Amino acid sequence: MLRGPQGTRYGANALAGLAFWAGLPWALKMPLGHLVDLFWRRKALFVYLGASLMAISLLIMVGLTGYADRMGSILKLETWYIISALLSPIGFVMQDVLADAMTVEAVPDIDQDGSLIPEAQVQRMHVTVQTLGRIAIIGGSALVAGLGGWLAQTLSYVIMYWISLIIPLISVMGVVSANLTQRRRRLSKSSTDTRLKADETSHALEPDWHILGGSCMFVVIALIFGISDLTFKKEIILFGSLGIIVYLMKNILAALNPAKQREIIGIAVIVFVFRAMPTFGAGASWWEIDVLKFDEAFFGTLRQISSILAILGMFGLRGWMARRPLPYLVVFLSIYSTLMMLPFIGMFYGLNDWTQATFGFGARTIAIIDTMADSPLGQVAMVPMLAWIAKEAPKNLKATYFAVMAAFTNLALSASNLATEYINKIFVIERGQYDDLGLLMMTVTGLSLALPILTVFLCNRIFLPLNR
Repeated sequence: MLRGPQGTRYGANALAGLAFWAGLPWALKMPLGHLVDLFWRRKALFVYLGASLMAISLLIMVGLTGYADRMGSILKLETWYIISALLSPIGFVMQDVLADAMTVEAVPDIDQDGSLIPEAQVQRMHVTVQTLGRIAIIGGSALVAGLGGWLAQTLSYVIMYWISLIIPLISVMGVVSANLTQRRRRLSKSSTDTRLKADETSHALEPDWHILGGSCMFVVIALIFGISDLTFKKEIILFGSLGIIVYLMKNILAALNPAKQREIIGIAVIVFVFRAMPTFGAGASWWEIDVLKFDEAFFGTLRQISSILAILGMFGLRGWMARRPLPYLVVFLSIYSTLMMLPFIGMFYGLNDWTQATFGFGARTIAIIDTMADSPLGQVAMVPMLAWIAKEAPKNLKATYFAVMAAFTNLALSASNLATEYINKIFVIERGQYDDLGLLMMTVTGLSLALPILTVFLCNRIFLPLNR
């Protein structure tokens, strides 16, 4: 049983239900993406509305933590808490959809003199924009986690939530600043007017009811089956959602030439399979805690090392990521990730005991070295994938295309979770009973190496003949 604000109680079932409802707004990303495209000239409204919803959510938490009696006289505290938990992610989704589309807009196709920019240069610019985006996310998350932990020890919760109101304010300030900059550009007599006018005319768009209908059906499936008690509801949601997203992709890609359609489909399949690979599951974490004696402080150290090296890796490998096609990166990362899994498999069979006796260092040193070797490449797959989505996005459907393709690749993570669940049914790992963990880790490692590489080979022959 977990206590919420002012003593409100939430059991495991209630928390699971709340987590479902809090996650549901992200299913709205596809229909919201099309709405952003339809109202592109008024796109700032999505930022303002999203910021308003986040501010209302934070103000509710201010009331719950500082003025519970007054809040309770209007509605139950539990009801206020649920409203706050729903409003915040809806606001985030609205801004996230627009931010994705604006990463496409940030990279021009033509120079100031009106000539086309070479494709290789456009690809490098997309990689740079997405790299900066991932650095902002990782760096911001690490900063908020560290700063939040320090402030929580010195300030009350009500003050913390008051301070948090700066988050929606920053997004509004960004829009105001961008509007002022764009207004100065419009008033100038420079040749950038050509690009501005091209961008305006590219968004003369009529509603696509196939996209809106399919996106709404995606939400309905997540809603109906998410709250049901069906035995195979996860499988139904996964394959039902996959079918709808494939249908939406077909409609979005219909205007492209057949060669470009095959290229996008082939790369999408490769990325999906790569991201759908199973993981070790919770059993490996239990084993690290119980046998290797890793504690939360050490896991925190590993996360900090991982975040710092991931940022440095994105800076250092930016040019390399821009020059390499996604299929190449998938093959490279499949092999590299396999090598990074081997030390943990080795420790299950006593590698750390041998290194401790021979060289004087044990499991923690091995884990740190492995993290330092693996972390710089932690975003190598993510950045090129996002850059590829942004590069291929149609100019008048950039938000819709980004939302649909992101939903497709993110659905692979659901497939990964489901595959992990099935593997853990074959190799049953209970807390304190790790006899089958070695076989599980070797099976996952083998699948994560073989299946993505096989998929690249098949897709290169079927969809990507020019890349052979």
